[in-house]
Amino acid sequence: MHDTRPAGARENYTDVSAVAKYEMGAAAYAERADSVLAWKKARKLGRFDPAAPDAEQQRVRHLEREVDERRIAVGCRCRLLPAADARRGAVAFVGPVPHIPGLGPWVGVALDEPTGKNDGCVGGVRYFECKDKCGVFVRPERVEVGEFEVLDDLGEEMEEI
Repeated sequence: MHDTRPAGARENYTDVSAVAKYEMGAAAYAERADSVLAWKKARKLGRFDPAAPDAEQQRVRHLEREVDERRIAVGCRCRLLPAADARRGAVAFVGPVPHIPGLGPWVGVALDEPTGKNDGCVGGVRYFECKDKCGVFVRPERVEVGEFEVLDDLGEEMEEI
């Protein structure tokens, strides 16, 4: 069968945007006994598991895995990410820093150049030794460990003089 009517006169059964949809409220869904939510509650799965770690614990575990996966260890050469940052240095500290907001491990980097924020001391506590403005604390996902050469722009300028 071939419909010879013009396109504007034909009904469009493929466009579902004009179809009224049934929506159930959150309270009504929570009351149902035959829902996925009820099934999870009955089996204590996901957020209903009393032994499940909370969001903060999951974040700390994720950061600890990040340190292990990236092989971040004290003494390793590194550069900060994103690559546009281009700062390089050596890992001087890995661990929690209570004086910085946020749980989990921080990576203290002794930078090659004075482009940092501190000298390895935060809140009156010394975490590592470095020159003034050569220390920075970053999250593990901002650190790339590798065999990066030491940046010494000042040394090259001095040789030219």
